[in-house]
Amino acid sequence: MKIDLTGKTALVTGSTAGIGHAIAKALAATGANVVVNGRNQAKVEAVAAELAQEASGGKVRGTAADVSTAAGCNALIAALPEVDILINNAGIFEPKGFFKIPDEDWSHIFEVNVMSGVRLSRAYMPGMLKRNWGRIVFISSESGLNIPTEMIHYGMTKTAQLAVSRGLAEMTRGTAVTVNSVLPGPTLSEGVAAFVKDLARQNGQSMEEAAANFVKQHRPTSLLQRFASVEEIANMVLYVASKEASATNGAALRAEGGIVNSIA
Repeated sequence: MKIDLTGKTALVTGSTAGIGHAIAKALAATGANVVVNGRNQAKVEAVAAELAQEASGGKVRGTAADVSTAAGCNALIAALPEVDILINNAGIFEPKGFFKIPDEDWSHIFEVNVMSGVRLSRAYMPGMLKRNWGRIVFISSESGLNIPTEMIHYGMTKTAQLAVSRGLAEMTRGTAVTVNSVLPGPTLSEGVAAFVKDLARQNGQSMEEAAANFVKQHRPTSLLQRFASVEEIANMVLYVASKEASATNGAALRAEGGIVNSIA
């Protein structure tokens, strides 16, 4: 299958590193005009320049904005009034015991992980419906189905993303606009690598040992038995964003290595 998104404009939030970076790179390779987003202007411009060198026909540019705030989303929308493909990837996680999570942490993680996608979808989806083509993808997590006891607040936001995604999909009935979620499992992005490195240091292990033990201890149902790569997640997202995925709508697509012990 050859995916060609020439002429389509794609915005990937939180795309200066990790899964978002891999998604932006994959989209750029299809000829899409890709907009890289992050909070730091210098880093955004550097990543955009890097991806532009590998792009296949499309343009790559960067727009710095903090999408965890309403003001940041508004600034991004003002700079980029219309998109054809919106990848709601920006997100944070924080391992912390439930009894130690203050109200401020609950509010902050909800603003970053949920409200960023809500605000941007609210701004861009009407244009997609009017043009009768568009793709919105929420990067959720298997933690939205298997709430992790070590970060319940994170799991809550990932479940919320599934609800928002499905609700928006209901509004696309009879159109060529789709809204879906992709659910990665443990993925070795830069942020997760730092987390694993910290575990390794605490337990006197190598990173490889710490990563393997984390999966065995905290995700024992994994069929993959390892962390996924960011490219493996980006492959799923790229398909969902493509013209070829026209019959996939309102779905929660699992790319979590079989952690969720269910046939549906």
